[in-house]
Amino acid sequence: MAQSPARLSRSGSPVSVSFEFFPPKTEEMEKTLWEAIARLAPLEPSFVSVTYGAGGSTRERTHATVERLVRETALRPAAHLTCVGASRAELGAVIRGYGAAGVRHIVALRGDPPGGLEAPYFAPPGGYQSTADLVGAIKASGDFEVSVSAYPEKHPQSPTPLHDIETLRRKIDAGADRAITQFFFDNAVYFRFLDLAAAAGIDIPIVPGIAPVQNFKQTANFARKAGASVPAWLAERFEGLEDDPATRRLVAAAVCAEQVIDLVDRGVTHLHFYTMNRADLVFAICHLIGLRTRDEIAKRAAERAAGAETG
Repeated sequence: MAQSPARLSRSGSPVSVSFEFFPPKTEEMEKTLWEAIARLAPLEPSFVSVTYGAGGSTRERTHATVERLVRETALRPAAHLTCVGASRAELGAVIRGYGAAGVRHIVALRGDPPGGLEAPYFAPPGGYQSTADLVGAIKASGDFEVSVSAYPEKHPQSPTPLHDIETLRRKIDAGADRAITQFFFDNAVYFRFLDLAAAAGIDIPIVPGIAPVQNFKQTANFARKAGASVPAWLAERFEGLEDDPATRRLVAAAVCAEQVIDLVDRGVTHLHFYTMNRADLVFAICHLIGLRTRDEIAKRAAERAAGAETG
C-alpha cells in the first residue's frame, strides 16, 4: 500500500487510527459491514481488527472476513483469537491458517469464561490458561505482530488495578507488541492507567479504545458487563433522546469528538475505534481530528493551485 498522507494532531504530532469490526451473521449484516469498510478504508487506518466470538463461535466467519479483507482490499487486517473453547492444537491450526491467508497481525485475548464474567476461568482441555501463553504460541508460530488487551478501569475479574498491570507485564514478556484498551468515557482513567504502566516499566504503546455511542442504552449495558464506568454527565447528555435518533446521533458525535480531541491534544497519537460495523459517526470524528482521504487532499491542492493561478 502506498504511504499514507501526513496526518497531524492538533498539537502537531502525527495521528493514526485503527478500526474494529465484527463478523456478520446474516446477508444484510454482511452488506452493512462491507459498506462500513468501504467508507472507512480511504482513511488508510494502520490496521483493522475482526473480532472472534465467545468460545470461538464466530471462528469461520472471522476467518472468512479476514481472508476477504486480504484478498479485496489494501487494508492490514488483524484477526482476534481467544483461548476459550479450543485446544492448543486447534488454536495452532487457526494461527497457521491466518498466516497462510496473509495475516501478520493477531489480537490475542484470553476470552470470557463460558459461564460468564462472574464464573472462574479454566483452561479448556489441552488449551491455554492465559493470554500470555497464547501470545507466546503465536510468536513461536511465525512472524506475527501481536496486540493484547488492557483495562484502564480494571478487568471485571481482576482483584486490583496493580494485578491488571502485572497481567499486562506477563503478556509483554511473552512478546506482545501493543496493548489496546477497553473503551472508557473519562480520559482521566486512561491517563492514570498510563502512569501505573510507566511506573511498572511498561513501554509498549497502549492505544486508547474509543466507543462512539451508537445506542446509549446498549452501550451502558455493555459497559457495566465489561467493568467500564458510565459517568453521570454522559447519561444526562442522552437523557430523553430514546425516540429522537437524529438528535442522538448529533449528541454522540459531539461527545466522542470532545473525548478524542482531548486525547490528541494531550499527546495521544493512535486511536482504536470500536465501530460496531457503522461508519458514519466514526468517519465524522476522524474528520474532526484532521484525518483526510487522499481524494480530499488532492482536491484541496487543486483548489489552492487554481486560486493561485487566478489570484
